[in-house]
Amino acid sequence: MFVQQWQSTSHAMSFRLPFFNKDPLVSVIRLSGAIGAGGRLPLNDESMAPAIERAFRKGKPKAVALVLNSPGGSPVQSALIAARIRRLADDKELPVHAFVEDVAASGGYWLATAADDIWADENSIVGSIGVISAGFGAQVLLERQGIERRVYTAGKSKSTLDPFKPEKKEDVARLKTILEGMHASFIAHVKARRGDRLTTETDLFTGEFWRAEQGLELGLVDGIGHLVPKMKELYGDKVRFANYGRKKRLFQRVGAQLADEALGLVEERAAYARFGL
Repeated sequence: MFVQQWQSTSHAMSFRLPFFNKDPLVSVIRLSGAIGAGGRLPLNDESMAPAIERAFRKGKPKAVALVLNSPGGSPVQSALIAARIRRLADDKELPVHAFVEDVAASGGYWLATAADDIWADENSIVGSIGVISAGFGAQVLLERQGIERRVYTAGKSKSTLDPFKPEKKEDVARLKTILEGMHASFIAHVKARRGDRLTTETDLFTGEFWRAEQGLELGLVDGIGHLVPKMKELYGDKVRFANYGRKKRLFQRVGAQLADEALGLVEERAAYARFGL
């Protein structure tokens, strides 16, 4: 009698304990900001790795959702983050869904293609499948100010694309070769991930970008939809969410780091401005 009563009480208690919750769990990873190495820009593999790893491993999720808002940035960091997501998804055999907020362009779209399907607001910006390198030439300014730049190198190409020296055709040609190689990698990645969902009637790889409503017709996204209603549609009304993202520091150091972060903010705003945001 005592054993039967204990079992009944234990069974009743189990429904009140959080670790017995059987409602489906979706881990949500926020990927927001420009993509770049180091601390200046918010998105890179080093800063996001802990959150991504926890999202796939903690709490036995049924799926992982990526919430994206990025104008792009470093091709290498984009590839590293996306590759980490795919490795974990394959290892844990979990579906991954991407949800675009304002923009998933260039490297931001690379991150979106790490998902099995891509959803967006109808006014989200997607695409920009291309590679860009930009800078300034200041040699005329130096000449006008009477400043002479002195550079000494070992190796004839060590001062390639020096912004304080006149541009050389051979330097530009070398840079374009590198950019074209990166572009080819980007195209191959998108084709591998999106497959026959991509239209063949429009060249998607010119660097052009589109509203998601057009992107749907082109195969760049799978549908118009938002995180919570779509996850409820797929996993039921009782689906739970666990949020993961880059941790913000409690205290900001002054000096060089603060100046570096301010520069990063300017770069990030410039990247968003390319898409009218």
